Amino acid sequence: MSAMLKIRSERDRMSAIERRIADFVLDNAHLLRDYSSQQLANALEISQSSVVKFGQKLGYRGWPDLKFAIGEDVARGAGPAPAAVPARDGHAALSETLWRAKAAAEQETRLLNPPEALDAIAAAIRGARTVFAIGLGQDGIGARALALRLAQAGVLAVHLSDPALLPTGLANARREDVLIAVSEHGRRSALHELGRMFRERVGTVVSVTRHTPNPLRALADHALLVSAHDDRAHVESLLYQSAQQHLLDLLFLLLCQDDSERALRLDRQAARMRQLLET
Repeated sequence: MSAMLKIRSERDRMSAIERRIADFVLDNAHLLRDYSSQQLANALEISQSSVVKFGQKLGYRGWPDLKFAIGEDVARGAGPAPAAVPARDGHAALSETLWRAKAAAEQETRLLNPPEALDAIAAAIRGARTVFAIGLGQDGIGARALALRLAQAGVLAVHLSDPALLPTGLANARREDVLIAVSEHGRRSALHELGRMFRERVGTVVSVTRHTPNPLRALADHALLVSAHDDRAHVESLLYQSAQQHLLDLLFLLLCQDDSERALRLDRQAARMRQLLET
């Protein structure tokens, strides 16, 4: 695992001082070759030993080893994306760069969601009478796609997108039901309030957000975390959507993996769809 990937995946389990170091390292990876452990400590107004221990906690002998590993990540392209693509084979180079960036985002996302966490969410969905999937704006794309896949697999799934209708849609929810709230930054007040009401009065809340701390994630019984980073906002959005979709697809496969009846139902539906399209 690359050093930068390791830092991102471990960040949420770090202390406040360690998170300050991690954020500085991730934001300034291409400049770290000029920093000694003491210079980094001075820049962050912390002790030099905190910098040394940070490297050791990540499995390195100390700051020099960690700095060298980060330098290798930057050289391989794990840091900031290249500013330009050769015009001669621009399409191929652009495609390769995007593919690698998506693969890195999906790997980071996978490391942030351990198997036991995914299994717990899959178990909650299996035991639910109804699964409500909610996402507002662009987040609604992932919520709608998940609700459709769950419905195809025989799960009673309801996609809700209008904040004004959310309380009405959940009026008949029961204790064993599940609410999956999709929100990239987890700060939409309507979803947070709805999640709070659902959890207090009804059932289980699953959040799908970025791996950064946010109110919706803190509220949820279970949290699915997505990681995607790029200096260019339009590229970062693509990486986030790709990693989120991969994570939700993995959850769907887990639901089908140990249920032969569900898998058979999906195969039959696919066969019927092919027959309809071919006639």
